[in-house]
Amino acid sequence: MAIIEVTDLVKRYGTHTAVGGVSFAVEPGEIFGILGPNGAGKTTTVECVEGLRRPDGGSIRVCGIDPQRDRGELTQRLGAQLQASELPEKLTVREVMELYSSFYRAPADWRRLIEMLRLEDKLGTQFRRLSGGQKQRLSIALALVGDPEVAVLDELTTGLDPQARRDTWELIESIRDRGVTVLLVTHFMEEAERLCDRLALIDAGRVVAVDSPAGLVATVNDTQRLRFKPSAPLDHALLTELPEVTGVERAGTQLVVTGTGNVLHAVTTVLARNQVIAADLRVEQTTLDDAFVALTGRTLEETS
Repeated sequence: MAIIEVTDLVKRYGTHTAVGGVSFAVEPGEIFGILGPNGAGKTTTVECVEGLRRPDGGSIRVCGIDPQRDRGELTQRLGAQLQASELPEKLTVREVMELYSSFYRAPADWRRLIEMLRLEDKLGTQFRRLSGGQKQRLSIALALVGDPEVAVLDELTTGLDPQARRDTWELIESIRDRGVTVLLVTHFMEEAERLCDRLALIDAGRVVAVDSPAGLVATVNDTQRLRFKPSAPLDHALLTELPEVTGVERAGTQLVVTGTGNVLHAVTTVLARNQVIAADLRVEQTTLDDAFVALTGRTLEETS
């Protein structure tokens, strides 16, 4: 049975419909992603799931609970890391954890959480003196301190450098390994591909598709892209005539060849026959970005 069920969710702000009929279900123990551009309705959706906003239509159940009718019970079973949150600057990590732990009837051992999140040497450090990555890890600890069944993590890695982002991904995977179901909101394609068992692709307040990352990619096609610098001038017709090739275009000094099947072998054979070397050759498979474009007609950057 699904641990989160969202059915035909609608949320309006005046005349603007931020969420227009969103539906999805999350199974226990999975990392379920909500992926889409800024302004797509992702945060509004999860705030309704958390009971922070009242829907204008549809229904929500989290652990069998209606977030609006029994929010008090929900807060004991759901932990949340909000997109934007702050703590009193002078509170130390120890004081924050002791305070938040007191809010729950059966809290987790916050000291073990602090160790898991590598903050044990920061217990006496004030919140204002923590780095961005340390603040993010503390926010994860606060989301888990109530020993929840579900953790909602909203744009957790925004603003982090690449290494801090990857460290945070490992932490999210460790949360799932603890048996916690994770609802992850993100607009990073790489993050969704790395972490999510399944995800809902949301655009303009509506669910475009729900599937695993690999499943979404598979709905597009098996197109491949070859990028290389030809060592000598090359007649494009030699490539476009190949049955495996669907397109050839120039990008600066590079050629970009798109195709299907064994396009790599077909192209390199023609190049060798014409004594052309493919320098800096790269093979790019269809990605989640490609799936987003195919399903919405726009790139993620165009919608942001």
